[in-house]
Amino acid sequence: MFLCFMRRTRYILPEQPSRPRERKPLFLNRLWKHLLWIVPLILADVLLFGLLRSCRGRGDAAVEGVPLEPVVTAQVAVASTPWRDFVFPTEQTRLLEGVTADVFQPTASGNPESALYGSVRTAKNGGGLMPSFHEGIDIAAMRRDRQGRPLDAVRAVADGTVGYVNRIGGNSNYGIYVVLLHDDPIGEVYTLYAHLAEVPKTLRAGQNVSAGDVIGTMGNTSSGGIPMQRAHLHFEIGLINNERFASWYRAQKLKPDHGNFHGRNFFGVDPLKFIKNQRQNPELDFRSHLATLPPAFEIVLAARNRPEFFRRYPSLWSGPDFDGGPMVLSCSENGTPLGGRCSTDAERLTLGKSRCVVLKADEAVLGRNGCRLVVKSSKGWKLGRKGEEWLEILTY
Repeated sequence: MFLCFMRRTRYILPEQPSRPRERKPLFLNRLWKHLLWIVPLILADVLLFGLLRSCRGRGDAAVEGVPLEPVVTAQVAVASTPWRDFVFPTEQTRLLEGVTADVFQPTASGNPESALYGSVRTAKNGGGLMPSFHEGIDIAAMRRDRQGRPLDAVRAVADGTVGYVNRIGGNSNYGIYVVLLHDDPIGEVYTLYAHLAEVPKTLRAGQNVSAGDVIGTMGNTSSGGIPMQRAHLHFEIGLINNERFASWYRAQKLKPDHGNFHGRNFFGVDPLKFIKNQRQNPELDFRSHLATLPPAFEIVLAARNRPEFFRRYPSLWSGPDFDGGPMVLSCSENGTPLGGRCSTDAERLTLGKSRCVVLKADEAVLGRNGCRLVVKSSKGWKLGRKGEEWLEILTY
């Protein structure tokens, strides 16, 4: 740019040659005048040249006048948790403040702990009473009408999809109940709302719901009969056992048929522990929650196929892929598989000719052992009658 200026600028000189010292002031004078705009112009050229090189680095299209595509930084997709906006399933918000009868609805025993999750109840077994397992929590009513009927609205605890609606109160111990499915990073997690008085007529399977949406009204419906004064919401959260359960159930010629949304096909975890963990970590996912639960027993199992359960919850399988040999399952008291893996050579030897062997059981975790999936004999721990049925459904 500077050279071009010098070539194109004409200087008027006197007819008689002047000595250099006489022309120098004229040249410098003119140069000084033009430097006032030449220097900024040169700096602009340098900046423009750098900008053009930068554009060429992003593609020739910019130089040719084609608009540049915005620069997008690659990001790794992270599955989000559906529990971030978790709400309580009823108007009762004191679930973590203590076990009292005004928060949790007791059984006829009057003991508020009978409304909690686990081996907290007793049931008739032959001529005596045995510990009984409760898969969820029973939340007491806060408001009633003049006839004593609860007025508490039941709400979806998180965003999800309606999986099933049972509108016939007398064909299930759950009475009128709703099952919602939630898309957690681990896979499909269910929440269940039972003993409802009614559900909206518009509520249908496949319908999307948001956290806080009303899905029913608290009630006392059940095939077993619940007195109105003990009306409550039975709430569960957990994993689904086997997508082939409906076929197994029909093969047993059992009724009534609730498809895969039968209580025997649900693996519920303690809702209060989950809510507590979620309150401490709003980004909690279900896999992280299960990692906090201690196994109650461990089995080694010979099977040609890995249970369908691990197809839907693959992150619960660890180590090498299933090779067709025996596998080891670590389970909670009610049989929820907390983890699975291929067995070691030593563990395979324990099978002998048996299909399944209980490797170990933790009596402290089993507690009163209301599920009785594993029972203790003179020869050690083994699957009980209920455990055999549990395994049959799991591996069907």
